[in-house]
Amino acid sequence: MEFTALAPRRRTRQIMVGDVAVGGDAAVSVQSMTVTKTADVEGTLQQIYALAAAGADIVRCTCNDLEAAEGLAAIVPRSPVPIVADIHHQYKMALAALEAGVQCLRLNPGNIRNPSHIKAVAGECKDRGVPIRIGVNGGSLDKALYAKYGGRVTPEAMVESAQQELAYFEEIGFDLVKISVKASNVPLMIEAYRQLAEVTDHPLHLGVTEAGPPPAGLVKATAGIATLLAEGIGDTIRYSLTADPVEEARAGRQLLEAMGLREPKFIDLIACPSCGRAEIDVIDVAKRAMDAFGDREIPLQVAVMGCVVNGPGEARDADLGIAAGRRKGHLFIKGVNVRVVPEDEMVETLVAYAERIVAEGVDAVLAGEDLDRARREAESDRLALLGEQGDDANDARARVEVIRKTVGS
Repeated sequence: MEFTALAPRRRTRQIMVGDVAVGGDAAVSVQSMTVTKTADVEGTLQQIYALAAAGADIVRCTCNDLEAAEGLAAIVPRSPVPIVADIHHQYKMALAALEAGVQCLRLNPGNIRNPSHIKAVAGECKDRGVPIRIGVNGGSLDKALYAKYGGRVTPEAMVESAQQELAYFEEIGFDLVKISVKASNVPLMIEAYRQLAEVTDHPLHLGVTEAGPPPAGLVKATAGIATLLAEGIGDTIRYSLTADPVEEARAGRQLLEAMGLREPKFIDLIACPSCGRAEIDVIDVAKRAMDAFGDREIPLQVAVMGCVVNGPGEARDADLGIAAGRRKGHLFIKGVNVRVVPEDEMVETLVAYAERIVAEGVDAVLAGEDLDRARREAESDRLALLGEQGDDANDARARVEVIRKTVGS
């Protein structure tokens, strides 16, 4: 069934960060940031490649000193994705990063306040056709705005900060801009972006800053980013986690795929929550499967089910799955039983068949299997489990009877 639960994408201007389009009708892009010292060229490049493999379309690197700027000159031409230079206090670092060839700058309006410095950087970007992200941050809001709004960070203060920076750019006719108004407080962040979306058509970069370590950080970032994306707001996103940045890129890509905003690129692994019928440790098998698939570009939905009683049926829409039964794994493709393998070979079998489906197609893989034999073995194990555990392994029927008696008494 075709349907959408998302609001139409807010129409924005489009800018180019290197060869990645941001805004307009471009797909929402994923960003992350390296945690290496930028002067460490090889270490930084290694991390950039890992981020790209995990789904990052754009990567940001700090440019906080001369050594970092020199490192960028060696990094940019070897990077698989466009590089954004992160600038905080020294406008000359922005000019140096441009000389290094970066495809975008991030300026924090709370840290560079001299109008002549701001316009000098914007003028150089205009000449080179390099965009700037105005990166407003609730934790480093300009002191004057902080005081104006009662000594606290408000959505209005953050939006005004972005507008002030835009005004400097407009004075010199520079409009290659994307904007973020990040905060660590999720409701504050959501409201700031909503207000910003009402007053500008520049593309918006979404994020909950300083979200913290997973799993809480993942929850906070997703709550903020997904809420806005569902409202049609947002053109590029970054998860800010206290974790390996590869987790940021992976989470961003998974979120966009889950919301139907990007075409599948990686495994979508689904798994049952387990129950009294489970013949395996579903949590362990699902984790091992995720680790085995890693960042392989296999755009399939894969299911890990704890038993053969309901597993294949419940996951019949998955491209590929496996269900445990009597120390065996029953492999199925699109709900059709294909093969039975020893329990300890379940994960490697999943990976092997996933790769075959991508390479050969579902029909070709099914044509080479003994489907009748697989169906008979699956049915035999299913009936045996029902005989051992009953068709109500969690005693739901008995509980229903007790509930009825309680309510009826």
